[in-house]
Amino acid sequence: MKKWLVATLSVAAVVTASATAQASGDDQAAFNRILKQQQDAWFHEDGRAFAETFTTTADLVTFNGDHLRTREGIAKGMQYYFDNYIDHNHIKVLDETVQHSGSDLVFIVRTTCLVQPPDTDCRDGSLSRNTNTLVRRHGRWLQQSFQNTRVVALP
Repeated sequence: MKKWLVATLSVAAVVTASATAQASGDDQAAFNRILKQQQDAWFHEDGRAFAETFTTTADLVTFNGDHLRTREGIAKGMQYYFDNYIDHNHIKVLDETVQHSGSDLVFIVRTTCLVQPPDTDCRDGSLSRNTNTLVRRHGRWLQQSFQNTRVVALP
């Protein structure tokens, strides 16, 4: 129990100490490219392109709480949702916070919603907050984990 507590406090200290670091221009550009790739894949309802922003061992927890594992699982799961449940819409980012925890690990928290064309405002009930954990491997940033949570609970 003590070892777990010390390890947890150590990780918390590293995250807190690194949280104020700013993303370099190159890093922020990479984060923006990943977001744009996800937004484009979502709009075009392409599960494979959406999953390409993830590592091969990544996991994703969806808006409804489903847990998709591995890039292949994310591709298949997202394609199923696109084909059966997700209407033609696009993701709108309302705010973003980037927190570094070392040079190769970053946490990005975004508040997003879905917009149904031709509308420009958020669709009712689509407001969510997502936490993106990105890792840099071989000089390339990819998502290791993504959790999307409703801001307003279902009735």
